[in-house]
Amino acid sequence: MLYGTAWKKDQTIPLVLQAFETGFRGVDTACQPKHYQEDLVGQALHQLFASGQYNREDIWVQTKFTSLDGQDPGRIPYDKTKTAPEQVKESIEVSRQNLKVDVIDSLLLHSPMRGEFQATLDVWKAMEEGVDQGKIQMLGISNCYDFQFFTQLFKAARHKPKVLQNRFYSKSNWDTDLRAYCLQNGIVYQSFWTLTGNPKLLGNKFVRQIANKYKITEEQVLYKFLVDLGHQPLSGCQSLNHVQEAAFVKDLSRLADEELIGIKRLIGDKYPLRDAV
Repeated sequence: MLYGTAWKKDQTIPLVLQAFETGFRGVDTACQPKHYQEDLVGQALHQLFASGQYNREDIWVQTKFTSLDGQDPGRIPYDKTKTAPEQVKESIEVSRQNLKVDVIDSLLLHSPMRGEFQATLDVWKAMEEGVDQGKIQMLGISNCYDFQFFTQLFKAARHKPKVLQNRFYSKSNWDTDLRAYCLQNGIVYQSFWTLTGNPKLLGNKFVRQIANKYKITEEQVLYKFLVDLGHQPLSGCQSLNHVQEAAFVKDLSRLADEELIGIKRLIGDKYPLRDAV
């Protein structure tokens, strides 16, 4: 699981430190001052590394390139007069400086570019240059719910998307087809809004029964369900208790097949159960 840092503002440093102290080993941010304090994530990482308790290779650092459409006009982290591919290159350098790392483990395109598919592909090619230069380990995309668009990007890309990060909720039918495609092609499906977007699922009798059986919370059941399917949930919990509960999910035993299948039925997922990847 990854710790999500959106909307944490001036509490970013203590919350990131708290997450890692409780067991998280990955963090998600973005070069988007409107919603993320990427520089404060970097300060937290610096403190973790300086403590001598964490090695760089043990911590996963993920950030995003956010296009002009998603930026606060008063706080754009790159030159708005340049082309989008050039903005990508500047954003990568800003992120490396903010995060105080030479290599970013995962860089996501925050959302598809507006207009023709080619606009997204042009930006993707600029992200690929970051991989070629050794500044980025892998690429991905977020807020992409169109199956045809995502598969078109996967086929056209030289460095294939290794991550798809989306809201996990009923409006998109819980990305059933996209999640299956990800599993089939070695792509990590990352869910966000996992708890907030699923109050009915969390309140379902079957989910409560599983929680009672294992003496865990309904929220932990949903996180564990996704992990056991081979996906990677994000958690942006802030209270120590909730962060500890999320971190503990990695230590839980795999849910029984009939339990996983039962939850899949609740969300209309008819694909065969696969072993977690």
